[in-house]
Amino acid sequence: MARYALFCDVERCCGCYSCFLACKDEYVESAHMPTTAAQSDGQQWLRVQEVEYGTGDKVKTDYIPIMCQHCENPACGAGAQDGAVYTRPDGIVLIDPLKAKGLSSIVKNCPYGVVFWNEDEELPQKCTLCAHMLDAGEKTTRCVECCPTSALYFGDLDDPNSDISKFSDEKGDRLETYKSSLGIKTVVKYLNLPKPFVAGNLCYADKPGEPAEGIKVTLSCHDKAYESVTDFFGDFEFKGLENNKEYVFSAQADGYAHVEVAIRMNVSKNLGAIELKRNN
Repeated sequence: MARYALFCDVERCCGCYSCFLACKDEYVESAHMPTTAAQSDGQQWLRVQEVEYGTGDKVKTDYIPIMCQHCENPACGAGAQDGAVYTRPDGIVLIDPLKAKGLSSIVKNCPYGVVFWNEDEELPQKCTLCAHMLDAGEKTTRCVECCPTSALYFGDLDDPNSDISKFSDEKGDRLETYKSSLGIKTVVKYLNLPKPFVAGNLCYADKPGEPAEGIKVTLSCHDKAYESVTDFFGDFEFKGLENNKEYVFSAQADGYAHVEVAIRMNVSKNLGAIELKRNN
């Protein structure tokens, strides 16, 4: 039996909505019984969340495809009787389109807000990970199939030769669940979810207009240190930082005074232009 998983590398997602449109194309006005009735208008079984963060001229925009996370113990099924919500041996969580009729509580119980109510059918509905396609012998889902940037990965984790197994072996320690604070184990996981960053640029106090290129900069926190080098414009950036921690930014250039800036991370920080001053 397969053990399916879907991973998303947020850094590769360009927000093109191809996955969203592919899902619509597969399910709107198309029932795939006994897995699901047709998707009704207004539903987004896969939505693309735009996240903008940073300040001033140091701003990032990330896109996060969000669908049913296929939880190990699905909260949406709390109180649903007789298999109205069930988990297949391969890990896919489904809502039975017959047994779940009239059970609007399934919509309200989802902690991710990804279960929708079909008013016409009086049914809760959501992403099925294209279970009907997999059962017919397909190897992937529609959203993964059409992703132009290969931001989405799908496959069988029990197949060591599958792309997703290799991806998991290489980057599994960096994979996260969406809204990890909920502490829910899920089939869907993410790489490079938006996290705070520190950015800015170095310039020379005695050389107006000349950027400080190729200068070593460091960001340290307790026993961990990150190193980088300023680019052609004197810019630097440290990504993937943690909130509610104390960091120290430092820069050192030959012939110039050492620079240090203490940072308390709660949101992304733009340190702006930092001048390097000649040693006395």
